[in-house]
Amino acid sequence: MKKIALLSFAFMTLAACSGDDNSKIDPIIPVSDGTVFGSAEHPLNIGGATQGNQVYVDLSGEAAAATPRDAWELGFYSGSEAHVVINGSIGMAVKKLETTDITTVQQSDATVAVGTFQAENMAYVDNPTGDINSTAFGSIAESEAAASVYLVNLGNSVPTEKPAAGSTNVAGAQRGWKKVKVWKDGSGYKLQYANLDATTPTTVSITKDAAYNHVFFSLVNGVEVKAEPVKAQWDLNFTTFTNEVFQNGVSAGAYFYSDFIVLNNKAGVKAFKVEGDAAAYTAFTLANVEEHDYSADQRTIGADWRDVFTRAVFNNVFFVVKDAEGNIYKIRFISMVSTEGERGFPVFEYQLLK
Repeated sequence: MKKIALLSFAFMTLAACSGDDNSKIDPIIPVSDGTVFGSAEHPLNIGGATQGNQVYVDLSGEAAAATPRDAWELGFYSGSEAHVVINGSIGMAVKKLETTDITTVQQSDATVAVGTFQAENMAYVDNPTGDINSTAFGSIAESEAAASVYLVNLGNSVPTEKPAAGSTNVAGAQRGWKKVKVWKDGSGYKLQYANLDATTPTTVSITKDAAYNHVFFSLVNGVEVKAEPVKAQWDLNFTTFTNEVFQNGVSAGAYFYSDFIVLNNKAGVKAFKVEGDAAAYTAFTLANVEEHDYSADQRTIGADWRDVFTRAVFNNVFFVVKDAEGNIYKIRFISMVSTEGERGFPVFEYQLLK
């Protein structure tokens, strides 16, 4: 009995020590080996041919989160620097005015828009590469007195009318205009906004949240919006997008795209494109990665996975994505339409390289 009692005491002591040690160990979160998105098990709720949602995909977590793309207008960067981005998924544009007085009545300006086929309108949108140091708002002022007023085109609403199969309808009615001022406020921001004919602006404080790339704000509803998942929990964003278009090698300015995919480059996600068919995709291994250079351009996948004229995916390319945790995935797109031929129903497969 004494021997049994001693063994029991030793076991309880070890168990207690083990419990103390386990309390200090972070839980191990499994990393996905890959799956198929756009399936019944893992749907991408983009919203069909009007593409009303931005869908954020977490490859390692096999998760997708959808947000109405017209839920916000401004994004306030949560990094160490001060930057403001605009919502390119609704075709917004902004212009810096030669005044710091937001109480002055302003007029709309038809040149401050996406799709004018004028190279100059690239100054009114954020750099489509996703470079946070190259935004339409530019440098954020240190004080209210130094902050310029910006003329803000709120872009287009999400249409309610469904187009014919194979077509898209992604730009609805004009959403109107605002005038805006932004300046630094401690480690955060101060925002003033108003209708163009208003003489009294609304003023709000924006506090950074390091868990997210941006703190988003709706000028229409006057509230902060959780438009994106936390920055560590998404890699790809299926969205409509404001890109730069070229004609005969010359910039024709900002243009609105559907069926677009951007990388979470603010969190360090990178990718590269590989020329190769389904057999090449299957044969591609981790050993092949070193032959390629990653790009931090958020458009690395962009529109290069599909042909809007044939409404088919390119079957001679695939992509490799490295997430912020260092996981490396190969991705191949299977289709861009539903079984009924409706746009806004992409399907893709991916596999962890290890």
